[in-house]
Amino acid sequence: AFLPAFVCSLKVSPLIEKISDHKDFKKLLRTRNNILVLYSKSAAAAESSLRLLSSVAQEVKGRGTISWIDCGDTESRKLCKKMKVDPNSKEKGVELLHYKDGAFHTEYNRAVTLKSMVAFLKDPEGAPLWEEDPEAKDVVHVDSEKELKRLLKKEDKPLLMMFYAPWCGVCKRMMPSYQQAATELKGKYVLAGMNVYSAEFERIKEEYNVRGYPTICYFEKGKFLFHFENYGATAADIGEWLKNPQAPQPQAPETPWADEENAVYHLTDEDFDKFIKDHSSVLVMFHAPWCGHCKKMKPEYEKAAEFLHVASDSPGVLAAVDATINKALAERYHISGFPTLKYFKDGEEKYTLPHLRTKKKIIDWLLNPEAPPPPEPAWEEKQTSVVHLAGEDFRESLKKKKHTLVMFYAP
Repeated sequence: AFLPAFVCSLKVSPLIEKISDHKDFKKLLRTRNNILVLYSKSAAAAESSLRLLSSVAQEVKGRGTISWIDCGDTESRKLCKKMKVDPNSKEKGVELLHYKDGAFHTEYNRAVTLKSMVAFLKDPEGAPLWEEDPEAKDVVHVDSEKELKRLLKKEDKPLLMMFYAPWCGVCKRMMPSYQQAATELKGKYVLAGMNVYSAEFERIKEEYNVRGYPTICYFEKGKFLFHFENYGATAADIGEWLKNPQAPQPQAPETPWADEENAVYHLTDEDFDKFIKDHSSVLVMFHAPWCGHCKKMKPEYEKAAEFLHVASDSPGVLAAVDATINKALAERYHISGFPTLKYFKDGEEKYTLPHLRTKKKIIDWLLNPEAPPPPEPAWEEKQTSVVHLAGEDFRESLKKKKHTLVMFYAP
């Protein structure tokens, strides 16, 4: 039987490896770790797939391998049987299977397009492209700087562009609302998306001030006007904002805790020592205005302070120090994390308490002040197979090893 001319040329191409023998296939699995295999019921059935796969092979050269097994010829039929693959059972007579690190990984069931197949072979365990989601059909998906410029030049309708990264959690949470808005507003507005995580898009990120993901920009007649910053927005919120787009309003500065009405004593570098001497039992919370854990604990701390303030036989008082302003105190008491609770008895520092986070725990502890349990041993003090590096021996240690995986962490 005569094969189509292009199949013959692909057959000898180094980019698509035609396999018919089981030993050759095993060797391929042993020597390559990222292989997409096209199984076909015949050469004719493989024709359109091979056209596409020849372009895919060019794009992933050096990163992935494309192979073809024609289950229609006598020799390859045995191989297909051995691999338990039957493309005859498929509607188009072809089946795409992926092999990773010498073993079967998954059936390829994403979009059969150049872009999707290349993305898959570059990251076989990564998430599908946004445009593969049928719900996102009305989002305009932009792939290159050239496409972006073309879209901005030709589009007369107001346009919202989401610059995103595929791994970004906030982007993923917002995408359903964004694509719903794209469908509901179709014809009046254009909602577009562009994955700009790759280094090739540095110029775009610089131009539109993309400092994090998502960054959503509003354009009119190709001109960038504002950023849209409501990342918790529903489709209705997006539609409402587009009716009257405005620049993000600057956030009002937070009122310092010391200026709020509460029963906590707020101490400074100047009055701290006198206050500690004048009160025999003081619990002090060293905090920072930006600290999330401090903000979470603040209401409980205030409730406990209020309770102690009105109690007839109060076991102590609660105070707080903003360690970002009162740096002398922060340095004196070696404050390195927030919140840090320290207990002072008769003018002297007695305990550092890591475990009081609720009104009840604070009051119960003050009624019976006891030393906290000893801290967990540091990771480097435990017996493990992890090598712990310090600043002074970091580079020297790495020079001795060919490959090292280093985890930079905070305790």
